[in-house]
Amino acid sequence: MDLKELFKKTKKRNINEENSTVPEVPNGLFVKCDKCKGTLSKDTLIANMYVCPKCGYHRPVSAKYRVKTILDKGSFTEWNFEIEGRNPLGIIGYEDKLIETKEKTKISEAVISGEGKIGGIDIAIAIMDSRFMMASMGYYVGEQITKTVESATQKRLPLIIFAASGGARMQEGIVSLMQMAKTSAALKRYSDESLLYISVLTHPTMGGVTASFASLGDLIIAEPEALIGFAGQRVIENTIKQKLPKGFQRSEFQLENGFLDMIVQRQDMKVEIERILKLHNKGKKFKTNVRKSETNFDRLFSKTEKSAYDIVKLSREINRPVSSDYIQKLFPDFIELHGDRLFGDDSAIIGGIADFKGVPVTVISQAKGVDTEDKIKRNFGMPSPHGYRKSLRLMKQAEKFKRPIICLVDTPGAFCGITAEEGGQGEAIARNLYEMSNIEVPILSIVLGEAGSGGALAMAVSNEVWMLENSIYSILSPEGYASILWKDATKVKEASMEMKLTSKDLYELKIIEDIIAEPKNFKRDRIKVVTRIMERKIQNFILKYSDYDGKEIKNIRYNRFKSM
Repeated sequence: MDLKELFKKTKKRNINEENSTVPEVPNGLFVKCDKCKGTLSKDTLIANMYVCPKCGYHRPVSAKYRVKTILDKGSFTEWNFEIEGRNPLGIIGYEDKLIETKEKTKISEAVISGEGKIGGIDIAIAIMDSRFMMASMGYYVGEQITKTVESATQKRLPLIIFAASGGARMQEGIVSLMQMAKTSAALKRYSDESLLYISVLTHPTMGGVTASFASLGDLIIAEPEALIGFAGQRVIENTIKQKLPKGFQRSEFQLENGFLDMIVQRQDMKVEIERILKLHNKGKKFKTNVRKSETNFDRLFSKTEKSAYDIVKLSREINRPVSSDYIQKLFPDFIELHGDRLFGDDSAIIGGIADFKGVPVTVISQAKGVDTEDKIKRNFGMPSPHGYRKSLRLMKQAEKFKRPIICLVDTPGAFCGITAEEGGQGEAIARNLYEMSNIEVPILSIVLGEAGSGGALAMAVSNEVWMLENSIYSILSPEGYASILWKDATKVKEASMEMKLTSKDLYELKIIEDIIAEPKNFKRDRIKVVTRIMERKIQNFILKYSDYDGKEIKNIRYNRFKSM
């Protein structure tokens, strides 16, 4: 029987058949974990969604099991594109292998797709099944993925693809390789329609699948400790003649190196995807009007006059609220996204998406850290090149989905060091200035404490810049200014006054648009006083710019800087 006849005669089994939704596990009452080798009952394993309760190992599961656990009950309709299998190289025994695998797995090939609902939201979905020849990608898989993407584009549905693959299908040679280009091209057309693609990487996702559709999601999620990479570990070791480090190519490795947005436990996967879908499914305008805020600086400011140096010290005060405090209060449902997709994930930049009064927004902040451990982790709020590239990636994503961008600026400056220069710190900052100037959604930047030099400006090429009352914004630190001009770093007081770096100074110079009042002795426990003011002002900002189209928004931004 040739492949054409085989695929035509194959009948799709009902998705609700119980035996087709249960992953393969050994016969008997007990199962040995592939990772920790611990013994557990099969009932325990099933109840825990095939995740070992002892070590957390996520056992591979079938595509139909994913349907059962990810989609709303009874909502899935499978798409049958009547794809004909092929043996392009005429490999002897390949057709027999396909027949044998089909009979064993009770599925037609290594991927199923269709449409359904998650949390009541219509979606398109494709799920790979590693039981079928390690879900290697040949013509059938590539065509099924491509047709799924095309159907999602036509129906304007969010798309979710669960990847699980050993890579290209060797038996189909160069034809398999071409599927990488074909699926990627389909996704480019899908993305150009401003549609949402969530890529979920499971164990293992390797080779040509990683190097094509699996790595092209607007959001990329992985299960814990999934093997994710291009070249196989044995191939790498044989090439470089050295042993690979522990955890190499695992999900956690990929998150640290900037290629994932998040790692999600299998038990939490549906809930997390539903959160993301609901956020992207919201409207673009406020449901209710808010009253316009009035600015009366005589009323806002404390009557005690402070020197510029006093304000410098207040901006650096150890108990002053930091960006993570503001995110928690202003955006309580914030979903943090990670990685620059190029090199790493800089903890000095916190970025993600959130709902703000019914409007989806992108929030990006420079993070100084709360306690000593957190400050060290976040490099005291001094971003590296991959931090700026992460922020720009999230801004471009916001532009695609028409989300306003809120930047919280708080940095003594960009990180100054060997690794920063090796990574192209100057280019990364320049690229932000260049790209931000042309983004077609409104950008608001709020200076929370310090805003030092180009490291701050790289997140402040905005339609409006606001400052908290006791924050500073300057060409560099007062200490640096004194050292350069007077060769005396002790003249900080004189430098602070001469630099015109306070909020009042910058408002008078028309560098900023607004000042947010602070209470006396402003500490972290008094942040609500300020966030109430910020909340109303941000509402007004988004309402104001909702009346403009993309071209007008970027022209307003361009003319703002042109006038300076």
